[in-house]
Amino acid sequence: MRENTIFESDRSGIQNQIITSVWQDIVEENTDSDQIIPPRCIRLNFDDLKSFEKLHNQFKHWGLIFDNSLVIQPSNPAFPSRSGLKVVMGSPKSGSLEVTFLRPASFVSALVTSSQRLVLSAYNQNGQLVNESVLGTANVVNSGSDIPPNALISVTASCIKRVNFCCFDGNFTLDEFRFCFAI
Repeated sequence: MRENTIFESDRSGIQNQIITSVWQDIVEENTDSDQIIPPRCIRLNFDDLKSFEKLHNQFKHWGLIFDNSLVIQPSNPAFPSRSGLKVVMGSPKSGSLEVTFLRPASFVSALVTSSQRLVLSAYNQNGQLVNESVLGTANVVNSGSDIPPNALISVTASCIKRVNFCCFDGNFTLDEFRFCFAI
């Protein structure tokens, strides 16, 4: 089943982003002559994927590949989803998840719920660290943290080629994964 791609401005403040699931195409309004103009910012929707599906190449047509990623419908209420039923977690190695961009990104964010401190690291095409963002403490439901579940974490840099989410000795989930291509 195909859905229409949705362009919108939402609480993140990103204008003209595209919210997409695996089977969506770029809408007709985004054509200029015979050329498709790719959206600048994209928010991924994981709800069309199957629970316990390994996430890897499903969004390759949007310019990214996931590694060590599993789609789940959380059964543990400590890890709630925010925008739908499904989220992504690091698996089979818990505590880590990587995303590689086929063309450079300038902004990457996600809503994270973590059982421990979590670090989002961004790397350029040479593998050099270009930016890092830290969720300083656990934020699962009833953790006593001042940080609520599904906290926004993000990085910006001129040419992000890969990001890594790492939760040392713990587990985490991602929801509303967003990225903007570098211009």
